[in-house]
Amino acid sequence: MTRSQKLLAAFFVFAGTMHFVRPREYRAIMPPYVPAHPEAVAVSGAAELAGGLAVIPAATRRFAGWWLIAVLVAVFPANVHMALNPDEVAKKGVPADRIPSWLLWARLPLQPLMMLWAWRATRA
Repeated sequence: MTRSQKLLAAFFVFAGTMHFVRPREYRAIMPPYVPAHPEAVAVSGAAELAGGLAVIPAATRRFAGWWLIAVLVAVFPANVHMALNPDEVAKKGVPADRIPSWLLWARLPLQPLMMLWAWRATRA
């Protein structure tokens, strides 16, 4: 495994695990139009864990890249929601209103960069 693949796997295993360790934060940033917030947080966490673990074996690595890109697309609306509605997110217990607005918006272009990383790392 390359260093990039190891980092990608570790990043998503950690991120997925955090959905179960701190689910309140993930539920708070979900847009109101998404149903079943607790279940959606668990599913997205499991999807990140599965994708991160699938990067490890060479046999599933290419699939893992596409899987992680799909996961990043699926969770993007939550990041947009947090950037657009930090006060609403803060009412649910996550201090998004204390995070500088520019930082909430700066996260958004990172998502396509993460997709590129997932794609490139799983093609090596």
